[in-house]
Amino acid sequence: MDMKKEGQVRIPSGCAIAAVISKEGRRMSGEAIINAMKPMHDRSNGLGGGFAGYGIYPAYKDFYALHMFFDSRTTRKECEAFLKERFEIVFSELIPTRKIKAITDEPIIWRYFVSPLSSVYTAMQIDEKEFIARTVMQINAQMDGAYVFSSGKNMGAFKAVGFPEDVGVFYQLEEYEGYSWTAHGRYPTNTPGWWGGAHPFTLLDWSIVHNGEISSYDANRRFIEMFGYQCTLQTDTEVITYIMDYLIRVQGLTLREAANVVAAPFWSTIERKTDPAEQEKYRYLRTVFSSLLITGPFSIVLGFEGGLMALNDRLKLRSMVIGEKDDKTFIASEESAIRAMEPDAQHIWAPAGGEPVIIQVKDGAFE
Repeated sequence: MDMKKEGQVRIPSGCAIAAVISKEGRRMSGEAIINAMKPMHDRSNGLGGGFAGYGIYPAYKDFYALHMFFDSRTTRKECEAFLKERFEIVFSELIPTRKIKAITDEPIIWRYFVSPLSSVYTAMQIDEKEFIARTVMQINAQMDGAYVFSSGKNMGAFKAVGFPEDVGVFYQLEEYEGYSWTAHGRYPTNTPGWWGGAHPFTLLDWSIVHNGEISSYDANRRFIEMFGYQCTLQTDTEVITYIMDYLIRVQGLTLREAANVVAAPFWSTIERKTDPAEQEKYRYLRTVFSSLLITGPFSIVLGFEGGLMALNDRLKLRSMVIGEKDDKTFIASEESAIRAMEPDAQHIWAPAGGEPVIIQVKDGAFE
């Protein structure tokens, strides 16, 4: 029997992530982001792949796009009745897919373009974004066999059990165009591989792709669930999406401040800061949101309306590189993925641990 010795087998540092954004808001086919995942094939093991595209639904840009998995037609009909009590359903359909051998056991995959009924959420004394978030939590936690896996405006997530390059073909992503794309190839280590557990994880227009492992998951989850979030998708990464929604939408922090909560500077680093106001701010963030510090190795890309944020853990235990060409910025686990999207990419560099890199589309461009 041929036994491989240590060092003779490539053991990748788990999972592949990639992203691209046009700062001019120019819409790009999903084909490039599919190609980015091919050279990182060995970072996945076929138990999950997915993508998120922004700007992909210009005809329905004013409506929330609910992407959903159902385990049966009965479940779909029950969920639809629930949705009709809370929304005007402007349009709905099966999400187009193509049959390929690599993707099997697919659920019923549906999308709804909806407008929340103001009479319902005003009676609850909440705004429409909070209403969407609560609806997603209610369906995912209480409606057996139904999962909302995307719920933003003019964006959508597409994910499955399989290698990411196959998932992209399955969902026909070459036929979509968006100003920003993110992608993930999964190598699950301690959680199951299933359709709902593939990345990206989303809520409203937030989406997260993640390479790494969250050793602080239980502490993070217990804290965030005090505020109505429910982690139901059996993967530690889900909690990052809810943390970002809570910090930025609910608490009103900036992207950079939120990054300095989840990848907070060490206390010794804070004490060395010379600006007293800055020092006080970092102390405040570390103290008030201490339970939202994410420990363990990670590199993440946060997608949101009009931008991307790339972030490594404080010790930079997972790889991440960034490149540029013209108005485009590329992010990936490996330079090879960037070259697959843009062979002439320039200024390839690796961000420092705990230092967010925020790229935003210029104002009004993607409208």
